[in-house]
Amino acid sequence: MTDIVIIGGGETAHLAFEYFTHDSEYNVVAFSLDRDYIKEDDFLGLPVIALDELVENYPPQKYKAFVAVSSTKLNRVRKGLYDRTKSLGYELVSYISSRAFVWRNVEIGENCFILEDNTLQPFTKVGNNVVMWSGNHLGHSSIVGDHCFISSHCVISGYCSIGDFSFIGVNSTVEDNVSISIDSFVGAGALIQKNTIIKGFYQEPQTVLSKINTHRLFRIKEL
Repeated sequence: MTDIVIIGGGETAHLAFEYFTHDSEYNVVAFSLDRDYIKEDDFLGLPVIALDELVENYPPQKYKAFVAVSSTKLNRVRKGLYDRTKSLGYELVSYISSRAFVWRNVEIGENCFILEDNTLQPFTKVGNNVVMWSGNHLGHSSIVGDHCFISSHCVISGYCSIGDFSFIGVNSTVEDNVSISIDSFVGAGALIQKNTIIKGFYQEPQTVLSKINTHRLFRIKEL
């Protein structure tokens, strides 16, 4: 097995440890954070090393790395750590769930986190540093750019493109031949039928609260 260090110490790092440990050819040996964010010397039973001491303790000639950070600041935080880790000389690995369907000619970049029940159809491409949470559909010949975050149960139809740094929210749909521009935020449940603009924010309104409460609806008498 190949030894790796996870860059990060939050929820995403915890999940990455679980997936890598039980469903990959990689062995997690440590975590690494910026010194100011280290609260404990260990995490999940493994050492936590300051990023400025990582090369000394886990040299890139012997270890690889994975940056496990969410979509904070429209993926800029993850991108910053991705760049810093590469500048230290580390090869960045990807996690692709054994329960994802990935066709034989799909291209996937480095430091990607592709979870269970994703479907990646023929001729699709996924860039570097992309997160695809569970249950998404990436239609044939579609392209996801670098540093994107695709939430759960999104449908990206055929011949689409998702621009760098974009966020695609839960249960959203992108129709065939649509381009999502860079720095777009598509909120939960949105339907995108036309090309978006750069830095566009597309948000469906929340379901309206009914004037009738649940007890009245179901004729529940108060005790």
